[in-house]
Amino acid sequence: MQFDDDAGLDTSQVQDVRGSRLPGGRATMGGGLVGIVALILGLLFGVGPDQLGLTDQGTGAAPGPTTAAELGQQCKTGQDANSREDCRIVGVINSVQSYWQQEFRRRGGEYTPVPTVFFQGQVNTACGTATSAVGPFYCPGDKKVYLDLGFFDDLRTKFGSTGGPFAEAYVVAHEYGHHVQDLVGTLGRSQDGQQGAGSNSVRTELQADCFAGVWARHATTTPQQSTGQPLISNITEDDIRDGLDAAAAVGDDRIQERFQGRVTPETWTHGSSAQRQQWFNTGFSTGDMERCDTFR
Repeated sequence: MQFDDDAGLDTSQVQDVRGSRLPGGRATMGGGLVGIVALILGLLFGVGPDQLGLTDQGTGAAPGPTTAAELGQQCKTGQDANSREDCRIVGVINSVQSYWQQEFRRRGGEYTPVPTVFFQGQVNTACGTATSAVGPFYCPGDKKVYLDLGFFDDLRTKFGSTGGPFAEAYVVAHEYGHHVQDLVGTLGRSQDGQQGAGSNSVRTELQADCFAGVWARHATTTPQQSTGQPLISNITEDDIRDGLDAAAAVGDDRIQERFQGRVTPETWTHGSSAQRQQWFNTGFSTGDMERCDTFR
């Protein structure tokens, strides 16, 4: 995946609280291996810590002062995105939101941009206090995406993904897929408390994978409003393979086999590796969000 070296990055779409102290409290979660596995299975690429009963035992204050000015100094152009991981994520966020803004406008709707919060360790959200253990997530309570960049190392070392820049882009695009669901009214279907291969939770996650594929299809042709030129200049077949490999690595069956030693489809919340790849491919091959109806 290559960015246009001369393109400008918009760091206002990121709130960088890395290095900030969490105001008050700590995250509440299940103890031991069972708790860790529950967090991984329940919230990896999920939609908010509240779904697993994480609670804010502190003041509920917002994250501390951002370092957006510092990020803005470091991440100015596509050249920076090609050389720095945090700048690359900024570029992906810019591209994803530009696509959905234009797609909603084309359909007569309105897309509301939302920020991604970069954090380390733990963070307070409108969905409760979350730690890095929950993985990337979207919180519908405050309409923000939360991301500890250390997750991308875990994706390779703990979950067996090949990694790579586009694997990271897939993660970000998936989370913004949840924001799209929030805007069009399908996100709430996942919050009925049901699990299993045919549950609404799984269908919601697979739709977010499909939306990520739709963005990927259009990423190199989506112009930035500031320049009229695409921010991302090239996505290769190898990039798509990295994205599909990441999708497979976080399939419920793959994760359960790795962490539990057995596969239990009745507890699935996100879908199998094959399903996640299939729906990303559906979005990528068609480029049409209407083909992402996983609830049929």
